[in-house]
Amino acid sequence: MQASKSPVTLSGVSIAVVTEDEAGMRVDRWFKRRYPTLALSHLAKICRKGEVRVDGKRVETSTRLEEGQKIRVPPLKIEAPAAPSVRRVRPEEAQALKAMVLFEDKDILALNKPYGLATQGGSGQTRHIDGMLESLAQGDTRPVLVHRLDRDTSGVLLVAKNRRMAAELGEIFRSRQAKKIYWALVEGVPKPAQGRISLYLAKGAGMEKSRGGARELEKMRIAKHGESDAQHSLTYYAIVDKVAPRCAWLSMKPLTGRTHQLRAHAEAIGHPIFGDPKYGHRPEDEVRRRDPLRAMPEGLDRKLHLLSRRLVLPHPKGGTLDVTAPLPDHMKKSWELFGFDVKRHDPIEDAPDV
Repeated sequence: MQASKSPVTLSGVSIAVVTEDEAGMRVDRWFKRRYPTLALSHLAKICRKGEVRVDGKRVETSTRLEEGQKIRVPPLKIEAPAAPSVRRVRPEEAQALKAMVLFEDKDILALNKPYGLATQGGSGQTRHIDGMLESLAQGDTRPVLVHRLDRDTSGVLLVAKNRRMAAELGEIFRSRQAKKIYWALVEGVPKPAQGRISLYLAKGAGMEKSRGGARELEKMRIAKHGESDAQHSLTYYAIVDKVAPRCAWLSMKPLTGRTHQLRAHAEAIGHPIFGDPKYGHRPEDEVRRRDPLRAMPEGLDRKLHLLSRRLVLPHPKGGTLDVTAPLPDHMKKSWELFGFDVKRHDPIEDAPDV
């Protein structure tokens, strides 16, 4: 399908039909695919007001779609393509994806997402995994993201090779059958050495320092049970190794999948992930002046030290999918600097799955 050569302002109500390839998609992903420049905050608003309807019924952004359903698209206050945008496929993107492959069969790709590469498009994002997957499309079938990682989080990222497999894998994630293990380097040493973090999270705002000054950014905040946008989040953690009192190698097992969950949880217990500009970033010069023993070495790379280390889940076609990602270069250097052994037993393996 050809994309519009110039954006069209949607000023009236239109009706769209869910195609076979779009079956199983969430409402927000369907809109983002059809109207790439649509702000998700605007979509959430018109869904709450009941302006978006599927087969005449009100829906939420998380509602799953079925083939043949009719979607009422209200007037949108943006300029957007009238059809899915088509990116120019670059052969080097397919080569880059192939270099990331940790596991592949005829239905699934497991990639080792590098630090700094976004999973999906967004403000200022021109290169991202979702767009690169176009280079692996075969006819009308293209690979589909099953979950996502933050731009600066490295490690295992699962991709389905077709929409039907994406729906089956999506159900596995929603039913919490997927076991996810992350490794992080956190500031200080948490007490107790193993624990459970159970909090409600909601969207908030924060400030990020940059060369041009400070700018506002979206971050999650600790919320109270009962707040309209609060969602429960649960993470198990365990110290694998430490260099007291400076830092600890933490293994984290999230049982829920909230935005920035591990980063917000680490900050909430007073031990933010090293290199995180959004959550609890501490000025090292000040720490070094006040308590030199707690200061990190000056040569440490200040990139986010968070890795999607391992993903284990039942394969929809039978058996178990178990994929492990190596440390990215900046974390590998830090592990070597602190003398951490990647072969050390990970105590999070003994944490419960519920």
